[in-house]
Formats: sequence, structure tokens, C-alpha cells
Amino acid sequence: MELSIQEVARATGTTSRTLRHYDDIGLLTPSRIGHNGYRYYDDACLVRLQRILLLRELGLRLPQIALVLDQETSETTALTAHLGWLRQEQDRIARQIASVEATVNALQTRSTLMADTMFDGFDHTKYREEVEERWGKSAYADSDRWWRGLEKGERGAWQRQVTELSKDWSEAAERGIDPASMEAQELAARHVDWLRSVPGTPASKPGGDLAAYVLGLADMYVADPRFAANYATSEGGSAGAEFVRDALRTYVQTGL
Repeated sequence: MELSIQEVARATGTTSRTLRHYDDIGLLTPSRIGHNGYRYYDDACLVRLQRILLLRELGLRLPQIALVLDQETSETTALTAHLGWLRQEQDRIARQIASVEATVNALQTRSTLMADTMFDGFDHTKYREEVEERWGKSAYADSDRWWRGLEKGERGAWQRQVTELSKDWSEAAERGIDPASMEAQELAARHVDWLRSVPGTPASKPGGDLAAYVLGLADMYVADPRFAANYATSEGGSAGAEFVRDALRTYVQTGL
């Protein structure tokens, strides 16, 4: 099967301009260009485009999407992983629908509103299995208990701290400063202090292997596009995350 650029645009709900942009930046190259200058896309192109659109749904920017696609070698494995995520989202959305329907019904019948029903599907626990696998069940339980115990204002302040730290990392990487410089090491110290503030993690426990934890996270920032996106520079890719990793490595090596 081979579709013209107009046919692909109609089928996917995107635009020909977007598809041409994907070609210009090397993200999606058409299978051929006709004598009339039109782009045509075969099955392999359509599979790649589906993966691009799925990754956009995950919130990744185009440079991060390119990085993910370049690292993946098996389309079947990649799409199977996407399918698993979509099924999780399907379950979460179904729970949200049910919770909103329950709220509407309670309001209409003047019944008692139940918080555990109203907010089912809206919690922050979607990374629970991943956290438990990496650092154990107690790490998730302690962190979850700490987060739920915060007041709304405290949560907002903590989130602003995270946003500010990520912005400062990205700006420093953008300027190309040395990861071993005083400025970068001050950022690394702030980062480690932030990690220490989260109960349940190895960074927060007396006698915990803080160095190994920080080094492991530093590597993960580069390897996992979800984390790399937090430190992206204007050039995209993983350069910003690599800067964070190198600065944290230096910080650990010089005595933490």
C-alpha cells in the first residue's frame, strides 16, 4: 500500500505541512517522491508515523521522538510497548468516566459525594510499578504517604521547586558551561538536596547508598526520554540530560 501525502494527512487528521516538516527534519522520510513533486508513503512509513503520533500523545517533543525512534530496533517490540501504555490509559480513562458519572448522579439525586469515588483515575500513582521495581515497595509507599500528607500549597511549592530546578539545568546546558564548573556543581548540590527531600528514596534514608542512587538516576535521565525531556535544550535530543548526568557524576566523585 502506498498513499499520497494528502491521503495520509486525511487518514491521520494531520496536515500536509506537518508531514513535509517531518521530512525536512529527518523524522519521517517518504518512500518516494513522484515526478509531480508529491510525497508518497508506504507501509513502513505509516508504521513509523503511527509511532510518532503515539509518542506525541505521551508528551514528547519532536527531538525526543527522534531520539526514541533511533534507539529502537524492533517496530513490533516498540508498538507492543505502546499498546501496553494505551491499554493502561484506556483503563484510567474508563475509571475517570465512571467517577464523573458517579459525581453527576450524586449531584442529581442529592446523594453524598465520596472522595474516593470522585477522584478514581485522577491519582498520581501511574508510575507505582516502576518505582517499586527500581527501589522497592517501601520506597513507593513512603513517598506516596508523604505526598498525600502535603497541603495543596505545599504541593504547589514543591512542584515549583522542581520546575525551577529543571529550568536552571536547561539554561546552564544551553550556555554550554563545564559540568565541573562551580555553577554546575551548585546546581548538582541543589539537585541532591531535592532528592533528599523525598521520603522513601535511598537519598532520604540515613546510611542509604546515596552515591549509587544519584549515579543511577543520572544515567536514567539520559536513557529515558521522559526524563531527558525535562532538561532539553533548544537543540533537542539528550544533550541537556547528558550535561545533568556529567555534573552529577562529578559531584559524586568529588565527595557528594
